Amino acid sequence: MKLIKTALICLGLLVAGVLGWAVFLPGAHPVLERAGLLAPMRALGLPIAENGGAGGGGGFGGRGGGEVRVVGQQVVMAEAVSRVVAIGTARPQRSVMLTTEVAGTLEEVLIQSGDWVDAGTQVAQINADMQQLSLARAQLGLRDAQARADRVAQLRQSGSATQVQIDEAELALNRAELDIRDAELELRRRQVVAPISGWVGIIAAEPGNQLPANGEISRLDDRRKLLMEFEVSEQFVGQIGVGDDLEVSPLSRGHEMLTGRVRALDARVDDANRTLRIQGEIDNEGDRLRPGMAFRIAVPLAGEVLPLVDPLAIQWDRGGAFVWAVDDEGRAQRVSVGIAQRRDDAVLVRADLTEGQVVVLEGVQSLRPGAAVDVSDLRPAPVATPEDAPQEAARQLTDTEDSTPDI
Repeated sequence: MKLIKTALICLGLLVAGVLGWAVFLPGAHPVLERAGLLAPMRALGLPIAENGGAGGGGGFGGRGGGEVRVVGQQVVMAEAVSRVVAIGTARPQRSVMLTTEVAGTLEEVLIQSGDWVDAGTQVAQINADMQQLSLARAQLGLRDAQARADRVAQLRQSGSATQVQIDEAELALNRAELDIRDAELELRRRQVVAPISGWVGIIAAEPGNQLPANGEISRLDDRRKLLMEFEVSEQFVGQIGVGDDLEVSPLSRGHEMLTGRVRALDARVDDANRTLRIQGEIDNEGDRLRPGMAFRIAVPLAGEVLPLVDPLAIQWDRGGAFVWAVDDEGRAQRVSVGIAQRRDDAVLVRADLTEGQVVVLEGVQSLRPGAAVDVSDLRPAPVATPEDAPQEAARQLTDTEDSTPDI
């Protein structure tokens, strides 16, 4: 008997608590309505307070006429920033291997590793003793042919030289001049000359080495600009063009952000993997970067225009994310939203919202669909194009991580 009495007392207290919750806390109405208890209470004639008739959450309550006091903010439209992200390896804008044109003994290296050399500068010399003798012999032959031609010219003036003698003298002079040019060419072929301007790499040969034809001496890189090739999906064809900006960051220095540009696009999409190859370039100011470094490359793309709201306006329940928006009649309406992109202090959403429409930031606990709303405080709208927009968004609207191996 005592146990039954105790159970009845507990049941009475529970019923009284639920009734008091319904009468004095309008914010509990959605819960009670889902539980199927609110309608029977109203049918029994209980003084159920309407939304706005009692204090709402966050210090906002009703006024005369049943309006719910809230803090709101106007919606602005902003462009979503989308990026295509890939990984690429840098290479110099121009690079050549300094090699010997002919086989021979390396006599002298005129540069050191790390030197800057201008195009046309001689960097090494192959032994050319034989070629110098050939040049001296050719010069001697030229002098002899010139003297013979002069004698024939004098005889011609006196009428003592035949046409055959004149032709033979001119032929011998021409042949001697060709011998000179051939000897000079053989000498030049034993000089290693820089074809481009750039920095010298590690020198692989020493004076005295016997080098074959095309023997390697060192690599010469012009790294004042660095080139990077990467691939993007074919869905971005037409959205990226020559001259577009690139956001480039060395993988070894994730905090460092550089600006580059698209230099060239491939003429066709690779039909094997449905990607388009793109070549970008960056200025290597201060010579701080080196060919071979890996870079994270992001191509900003123009995105769709979407509503921008404060994160405080977004609520969640079992149905997903939503906001409370105020319609033209000053009543609250629940609007489902999808998160498109997050910024530092605002969120881009996909929702049926218009620019200038008010969404509720505070006082949402007392709202239900169709409730009259009094916007007691209208806060400034979020900035549509913040100057300090983050360079690295966590995962942008259409970010595409390209796992293609470096080219």
